[in-house]
Amino acid sequence: MIVKNNQLKHNILTALADKEMLKNLSMYNSKSVNEIIRESDISYTTVYRKIKWLLDRELLVIDKINLTPEGKKYTTFRSVLKSIIIRYKQDEIIVVTEENVDLIGKIGAHFFLYPARCN
Repeated sequence: MIVKNNQLKHNILTALADKEMLKNLSMYNSKSVNEIIRESDISYTTVYRKIKWLLDRELLVIDKINLTPEGKKYTTFRSVLKSIIIRYKQDEIIVVTEENVDLIGKIGAHFFLYPARCN
C-alpha cells in the first residue's frame, strides 16, 4: 500500500530514524514490555514512552492482555506493518508499506466472533 497521508509518512519516517523505536516497530511477533527491555537493553521508562508514541500513531497495537498465574496483567504488542519501503523521487518521498497480515486476520477473527445486534 502506498501511504498518501503526509502525517502517517512523517510518523513512519520518524520511527525508522530512531533506532530504539525501530526495534519496537519491527516486531512481527507479539512481545511484552519485559521482552522488549531484555532484547533491546533500553530502560523501562524509555520503552514505555516509545511504545506509547507508536500506539498513539497507530504503528503498534495491543495484541493481547494476558494474566499470569499470580493474577497480574501484562500486555503484548505487535507492529501494524510487516515491511516498509522508502523511495525518494523528484523531491517526493514515497512510502510503501505491507501490513502485518497475521494481525489483520486476528483482529478480523475477533470482530466476527461477536454476534450482530438486531434491533
